[in-house]
Amino acid sequence: MNKIAVVYWSGTGNTEAMANAIAQGVKNAGAEVCVFTVSKFAVARIAEFDKLALGCPAMGAEELEDSEFLPFYESAKSGLAEKPVVLFGSYGWGGGEWMNAWKEDAEGAGIKVIETLALENAPDDDGTTQCENLGAALVNA
Repeated sequence: MNKIAVVYWSGTGNTEAMANAIAQGVKNAGAEVCVFTVSKFAVARIAEFDKLALGCPAMGAEELEDSEFLPFYESAKSGLAEKPVVLFGSYGWGGGEWMNAWKEDAEGAGIKVIETLALENAPDDDGTTQCENLGAALVNA
């Protein structure tokens, strides 16, 4: 079974919109998907899923949100090792550099990053399609 978790943190709703579009792409590709805000997802549940999509917008000086998402991510790294994962999130300025640093950190921790997607602000129609395609790519990874 191809069971996928989409786990995200969203401050303005932009990353939440991305998460929902990614979940739709997973469904369209024929896999089972569960969507969670990071506060509702325990690290121990990682083992229940074959693959994960992790979402967090750029915060502050191009970094992951540090009160909920970053502590989750740091504690989840070992459980994510060797699992196919996609990383996604939105940004408002700065060009999305946080995504490059996040991907590098994840790969350094042994996480199998399939793809990343950083969108400026809320996803428009093209951005929604990119999110759906990202979900499908995760299913097919």
